Amino acid sequence: MRRRSLLAACSAHAVHDGLTDVIYVLLPIWQAQFGMSYAQVGLLRGAYSGMMAGFQLLASRAARRWGRERLLVGGTALAALAYLLVGQAGGLTVLLLALLLGGLGASTQHPLASSLITDTHEAGGGVKEALSQYNFSGDIGKTLLPGLVGLLLTVVSWRASVTLIGVLGLAAAVLLWWLVPTQAATSLGPRKASAALAGKGSANGLRALLLTGTLDSAVRMGFLTFLPFLLSSKGAGTAGIGLALMLLFVGGAFGKLFCGYLGARIGMMKTVWLTESATSVLIVLAVYLPLSGMMAMLPLLGLVLNGTSSVLYGVVPELSEAGKREQAFALFYTGTIGGGALAPVLFGGLGDVTGIPVAVMALAATVLLTLPLSWCVQRALDR
Repeated sequence: MRRRSLLAACSAHAVHDGLTDVIYVLLPIWQAQFGMSYAQVGLLRGAYSGMMAGFQLLASRAARRWGRERLLVGGTALAALAYLLVGQAGGLTVLLLALLLGGLGASTQHPLASSLITDTHEAGGGVKEALSQYNFSGDIGKTLLPGLVGLLLTVVSWRASVTLIGVLGLAAAVLLWWLVPTQAATSLGPRKASAALAGKGSANGLRALLLTGTLDSAVRMGFLTFLPFLLSSKGAGTAGIGLALMLLFVGGAFGKLFCGYLGARIGMMKTVWLTESATSVLIVLAVYLPLSGMMAMLPLLGLVLNGTSSVLYGVVPELSEAGKREQAFALFYTGTIGGGALAPVLFGGLGDVTGIPVAVMALAATVLLTLPLSWCVQRALDR
């Protein structure tokens, strides 16, 4: 049960994160084809993330009535169908509606898959390590699908590329229907928590954690939105942008796995201070380095940019009340993905006025706000 649940959750995370981050490769193409401003580019990215964030609490509640299996499979199929619609979009309106539909489907994955892992691993321990593997799998999807689209764009049109991605997503929904254990999918009632994860029920600590995660996600999503344009200004083509994203996500995948284990060893606060400080410095370097130096640095930037999230996810069960972890995960993901949805719009508007380099530098400054917040989270954990 533990192994199959972990495999199902990791598979869902890989597919959904891959579908989500394919958008980054396509944004410059859509901007050129539909004549969009940077704020409109941010709106497209934010539409997907905003729907994903806004419906996670509803997905968590709906799972209690309909079951995790139906919600995970149905959400995956809906996200895949959205990409089939994107492939037929003839204008900005249809494209926006398709991305809203995709975000709605994606809203089912994070709270349900995370709580599935927590529920099936709490009795035997190792929840933080299992969540690290879960986060690692998400970045595997981020590496493979955007990289695949980057390669496809060199031989076929973007419409054919996203249609193929949609077909792959539908195949993944069928696989998930077979993978999710029926017992784990339906056992959503109150359960006795293990002593290690009984939950401190710290409202202040959970709020500080939510704000920390929101800022971290905002910086990550903002940087990922503008990275293709920063690369383009340095002379990178479509294939080069796809390769750069692949390098960043490879580093991010190992960062989520490594930092999750590191946080379990040295503590949440020390890990966050290490990763977020490094993120700020490396984002500044990305603005000033030439293309070759930037490409060489991207795996390391990906490691620290994405690694923080694993540490923060692992703390959610400790600060939530026993029996309410699914709601806590849904609330946490709503805030973090909501911040990720808003950041491209806000910093996109700044980029229209000041240019992309200044907007990226503002992101580097914003990430430092997580340092005092992580100290507040640590205080709640220590009580």
